[in-house]
Parts: sequence; structure tokens; C-alpha cells
Amino acid sequence: MSLLRFKSPFLKSASPVERTHYVAGRAVPLKVVENARARRLTLRIVPGGNGLRVTTPPGISFPEIERFLARHQGWLEDKYRKLPLDALVRPDIKLPLRGTPHRIIHELGRRGTVTATTRDGEPVLIVHGEADHLPRRLADFLKREAKHDIEMLVARHTTTVGRRAKSIRYRDTTSRWGSCTSDGVLSFSWRIMMAPSPVIDYLVAHEVAHLKEMNHGPRFWKLCSELCPDTPRCRDWLKRNGSALQALRFT
Repeated sequence: MSLLRFKSPFLKSASPVERTHYVAGRAVPLKVVENARARRLTLRIVPGGNGLRVTTPPGISFPEIERFLARHQGWLEDKYRKLPLDALVRPDIKLPLRGTPHRIIHELGRRGTVTATTRDGEPVLIVHGEADHLPRRLADFLKREAKHDIEMLVARHTTTVGRRAKSIRYRDTTSRWGSCTSDGVLSFSWRIMMAPSPVIDYLVAHEVAHLKEMNHGPRFWKLCSELCPDTPRCRDWLKRNGSALQALRFT
């Protein structure tokens, strides 16, 4: 069965074409974009699994795009099986904090507080207040934890490289985990607090290294590895598991 339906066999313009692709029992938004500089078809999963993007060179027919998707269907199925079907954070599911799964418990009272503790030997996150506010309370909690951990790591790594960060910002970005501007502004996704502590350290080391090397050349990776010797393993972890963290919904 064809997964796409078009009137014309060819893409008529550079404007994106949006359709639906079915993966692992899910209807996933698909965007097909023609790029004059593209040399081949490429497929990308939007962070969090909330969509697919196919980039094509000019003149590619839709039947060829269908065949391209069919060849990668197994890879897509494997990736999407690892993502939660219902990604809204809620009571009784487990939310990782610094890489350790914590069961979410909702309790009334003590308005607006979130406590990370253990109950009967199990790591838990106890969220107080109205149930409707639970996802937002957890997002705010992760932001506070990120600010605490990341500011200490930035201070440590900037001292090592001898550069200062102009400011540190925290966002819920889907395209990248962190960034560094030419004038020294560091930005981080607060979702990184769900990753193991060594991965958090790697992300901070990565962005601090950009204060000295605004590129991804050999000198940058050498500096990054000096700041975080676990760089290859942590980088690989984030590539393999980052989409699952991005898929969780806090609204």
C-alpha cells in the first residue's frame, strides 16, 4: 500500500509538501522539501519523533520518494518503537532524573512543590498540588535542577579553558541540546537533566569548548575530550537516547 498520495509524480516547486506517513502504528506528519543544493535524498526524524522530514534534490518523483521511505521503513519502525506512545508525563510513569528512573507520585497539599526522594527503596518524584498542573510542575523542577548543576559545571570548565561565559540560558529546544554564540552566550535544554550525569557534563564541556573553538574541527574535539574524557561514549548516548527525552510532553 502506498504511504503517500499525490496528483502529480513530480514536486512542482521548492515549497514543502506535507503528508502523513505511518510508522509503528502511528500517523506521523511528513514534510518533503526540495533543496537545490541537495545531492541525494535524506531522511530525518524530528527530535521527539513528532514528525519526519525528507529532503530531495530537484526533479525527484514521488514514486521515488515512496521507494526511498520503504527502504528505510525498518529503521523508522525500530526508532519509533523506542518512543512512548503517550508521552505526557503523568502519575505512575517513570521520569529519569540524572539518568535514574523516578516514579511520579501525585499528592494533594503543599502547593507547587516537587520532591525527589525514595519510597520503599524506589526513587520517586512526589508532586504536590492540583493534578492538572503536574506536568508543568515537573518541567519547572527540571529547570531548577538544570540551573543548579549546569552553572557549577560551566564555572568549572570555563576556569579550565580560561574563558568566561557572558550568560547562561535555559530553553526547551527541539533542534539542539545546547549552543554557544560568538559573544559567549551559552544556552542549554533543561531536558538534559533527564540524562545521566556524565552526559550532562559532556554537554556543558561541549558548549564551553566552543568559547575557545567556534567550530567542530580536530582542535575542538581535542579540547572537548580534555574537559570531558568520556566525550565519545556520552556523545553516542545522547544520539541514541535523546529522541526519547525530547518526546516527553510537559504541557
